Amino acid sequence: MAPRTMQASSLGAQSTLCRRCLKLKITTSSQQKRHIGLKVLQKEKLAAEAWEVRANRITEGLEKNLWDVFKERGFVKDIAGTETQVWEIMRKKRIGAYVGVDPTAPSLHVGHLVPLMALFWMYLHGYRAMSVIGGATARVGDPEGRMKDRERIANSDAVLNITKTHYQLKRIWMNVEVQGRRFGYEKNWAWRRGIMNNTQWYNSLSFTVPVHRLFSSVRVSTLLSRDTAKTRMASGAGMPLDEFIYPLMQAWDWWHLYSSPLGIQMQIGGSDQFGNIVSGVDAVKHLRDTELHPSKRIPDTLLNTPIGFTTPLLTDSSGAKFGKSAGNAVWLDPFMTSSFDLYKYFMRRPDTDVENLLRLLTFHPMEKISEIMAEHSRDPSKRVAQHILAYEVVALVHSDQLAKDTQMQHRTLYATKTGNTNNGTDELYAVAPSSGQPERASWPDDIHKVTPTVQKAAEFKVDIELPESLILGKSIQRILHASGLASSASDAHRLTLAQGAYIGGSPGQPSQTNKGMPLGELTFTPVKAWFPSDTKNFLIAGKLLILRRGKHFIRVVKMISDEEWKASGKIYPGEPGTGKVRRLKAALQAIDPTLNEKDMRNLRTDVAKLEESALETPLLNKDEGVRPVSWKRRGDYVRPEPLKRRDARIVALREQLKQKVEAIKKMEQSEEGGDS
Repeated sequence: MAPRTMQASSLGAQSTLCRRCLKLKITTSSQQKRHIGLKVLQKEKLAAEAWEVRANRITEGLEKNLWDVFKERGFVKDIAGTETQVWEIMRKKRIGAYVGVDPTAPSLHVGHLVPLMALFWMYLHGYRAMSVIGGATARVGDPEGRMKDRERIANSDAVLNITKTHYQLKRIWMNVEVQGRRFGYEKNWAWRRGIMNNTQWYNSLSFTVPVHRLFSSVRVSTLLSRDTAKTRMASGAGMPLDEFIYPLMQAWDWWHLYSSPLGIQMQIGGSDQFGNIVSGVDAVKHLRDTELHPSKRIPDTLLNTPIGFTTPLLTDSSGAKFGKSAGNAVWLDPFMTSSFDLYKYFMRRPDTDVENLLRLLTFHPMEKISEIMAEHSRDPSKRVAQHILAYEVVALVHSDQLAKDTQMQHRTLYATKTGNTNNGTDELYAVAPSSGQPERASWPDDIHKVTPTVQKAAEFKVDIELPESLILGKSIQRILHASGLASSASDAHRLTLAQGAYIGGSPGQPSQTNKGMPLGELTFTPVKAWFPSDTKNFLIAGKLLILRRGKHFIRVVKMISDEEWKASGKIYPGEPGTGKVRRLKAALQAIDPTLNEKDMRNLRTDVAKLEESALETPLLNKDEGVRPVSWKRRGDYVRPEPLKRRDARIVALREQLKQKVEAIKKMEQSEEGGDS
């Protein structure tokens, strides 16, 4: 027992705490609690009862087990566990499943789609589904199937890849919701999906925890017996330690998800991941059975058994799997592989592969696929099955509207060559012609009135470049405008006041002392009206700035030097000296150096009028001659003489510009002829 004097001194010290410090001490010592309402408990009870009814219907043969659907459609290649275990667990329990993706490239590719499609099917049938981004494991690299060490990823590239992969998966999941409604799946309260990043738990995990709990149970001989390790050791190349323990890191990911309230019991991966999944099953069982904390122990029963399976790999015509390393990746990013190119790729699939691809990459029921193939076999030249396959993949990856537009563009292009506009799919997808989906460089004012926000977000290219003088010397509102997330600096100012814009950084920290976004994670804090000098605190690896408007609109801004920016010939919204009138003035002076300031002032007025829509131009009544009237009765009116004179002047200037361009082309052609 402490001496009386020490007790008195400790009491005295406590009594000297100010009210603010005492309140902070009490707040930090108390655990945060989240109460569950009675309505939530009632919903959980109803969901459990509905699942039990479904299980009984499967037993009676009135409904198919999803595992049988997987086998019928060709999703199952190898199983970690027994088939009886998997069938019974999926019948009785609403388990959780996950697919892991290492962001080693700026985009996913078509090879990722097959395991993700299996995950999407589970979600649409009521299971919990998680996409896990390997922000931490990507910095190590999976050695499976590789004969040499992986190249190390720079911090800035890792952050860019994680950000782009996260928002790409987010948009694909939104498209899955759309496709689910289209194919008759009704979402209910119990459906759960999400996107996680394993950096979230690795950044807060002590290194000694997995070493003590997991590494101590693994024998080196077991890791050396893997095919990849044996091949690398036999070749003399060896293997770095980080790649050697990669399977254990992946196993720890699964344990974290398994032991969490999510209860992720199943792992799905490509066929090259079978060894990692089997190792994960053994590791999860060991960690479950050696849990020391009584409240965290999970019983060793059939319904708590970790299971997994692999899907067949998509390969190209030579049999090689898709991927960045193989150099044959067909990217899912519309700015790396356009919707038209993605559509065209699946249009080129041979007839022998198309039925299997329809089963793996579409949500069409098997009966519908049989009808499609029967129609296709009647006239294979129409490529009906390929059109439907290409449409469904683009709709899933990019959007339903882009799929319609792309199909119409493809049909129009090839109808011009063949003279036949009917490809056998008119009754399936009758759509109007479209001019395509160009990248949006700036924020449109009517963006919420035209189409859904997610579709418009897909038109924003995530990664852009901006000069150093802007990032470090201008206000954050100017940067938001320049990055295309606001229609003007004033719009950006209003946005920051409403806390509708976010920047990648540490949440809750002021801009003056913000430590920035933790490496590998994706955390945001609201943009405030801070000093321009504070923006540098949010730079990642000294050159990346991540900005977001709302939930879906994201920009990863790479800061480059002013010299590089000037050499690129680009301009950004709001850049000084790059207004429309100034650029037109420079172009016209290059054509006609005799233009004076008066002509330029008139030109400014002309440009302002030219920007008005033709329907908004006031027209004059023939009889009255001066009074403007509504454009809706424009058939009774003629174009006024002042506007006619302005049109003639603009046409003359355009003709001069055209002649100048033609002269330059002729001069270049003559120079090329002389060189040859």
